[in-house]
Amino acid sequence: MKKQRAYKFRLYPDRQQEILFHKTFGCCRFLYNHMLADRKEMYEKTGKTKRLTPAGYKKEHPWLKEVDSLALANVQLHLEAAYRKFFADKKAGFPKFKSRHRCRKSYTTNVVNGNIRLKDGRLRLPKAGEVKIRCHREIPEGYILKSVTVSMDRSGKYFASLLYEYPASENQAAGKDRKEADILGIDFAMRGMAVFSDGSRAEYPMYYRKAQERLAREQSKLSRCKKGSSNREKQKRKLARCHEKVRNQRKDYLHKLSRQIADRYDAVSVEDIDMKAMSQCLQFGKSVMDDSYGAFRDMLRYKLEEQGKELVKVDRFFPSSKMCSRCGNVKKELRLDERIYRCGCGNCMDRDVNAAVNIREEGRRLLMTA
Repeated sequence: MKKQRAYKFRLYPDRQQEILFHKTFGCCRFLYNHMLADRKEMYEKTGKTKRLTPAGYKKEHPWLKEVDSLALANVQLHLEAAYRKFFADKKAGFPKFKSRHRCRKSYTTNVVNGNIRLKDGRLRLPKAGEVKIRCHREIPEGYILKSVTVSMDRSGKYFASLLYEYPASENQAAGKDRKEADILGIDFAMRGMAVFSDGSRAEYPMYYRKAQERLAREQSKLSRCKKGSSNREKQKRKLARCHEKVRNQRKDYLHKLSRQIADRYDAVSVEDIDMKAMSQCLQFGKSVMDDSYGAFRDMLRYKLEEQGKELVKVDRFFPSSKMCSRCGNVKKELRLDERIYRCGCGNCMDRDVNAAVNIREEGRRLLMTA
């Protein structure tokens, strides 16, 4: 069985390579929009649609030949994937046109006959040649490069996401017997992001809250800049760098915390909470979005799976907060302002720690019955 993993590295292109990247971004967006428009028009006229290819557009628009042909081929695949997603689930929405100013600037190219190579701090890309790259992590031996996605963020930095394929058995370690597994229970908390069943707390620093004043100041400067001016573009990049710093601080904290937990425990039990619904109730949106608890769970999942361990999701309707972790009694009502859980059996403990212990034991039960 094969698995895939992506590594994202910073690119440092020269001026000519930057121009080529921007051309490729624009050509991919142009082709996507025209293919989508032609398919919609064809369906409205005939009630049928057919698969379109980039080759049919190169005759009418010869400048499309200036960029990587595999990047244009991936545009076709992305459009077809968007259609499949729409027909599989109508909630996904019909494919939309890409805006020049708001859509993500990126393109994907594939490895064919060794056309892409990574060696000595240089990444060889079709049409662009060798681009300087900062590889801050080593690629394990036996990993096979499959594709590269080049992107530019709003602050003007370029990145390459390298997708590798590897045998699943190479990175997976045999876990302990489930009866003897060391399990950690995690309960979501509005303050500090998470509470653990061992009594400790994550104590997330709330980076966005700390940067709010600076972000508001930079946003206010942007609103006063004249639209279309060079000063407005400079201020947009400055604001993007502020948001980027908060995002990087958050990701760094979540990666380090999830790595510590994945290395320490054999299994982790969490609640299957709908974070989007949580952010829309009781004016919790800013705090919920700041700590990125959902992203933390995703990081935990793949880090545990790499080591042959498991992330257990407990049903969101499981009464973890209302149940006593000592005797199992469930309270009918528990107000949100009751931060200490008191039970008739004499149990008196922090409400969140009590919930985390219940989540841990429910996760253990699910593991045993799996």
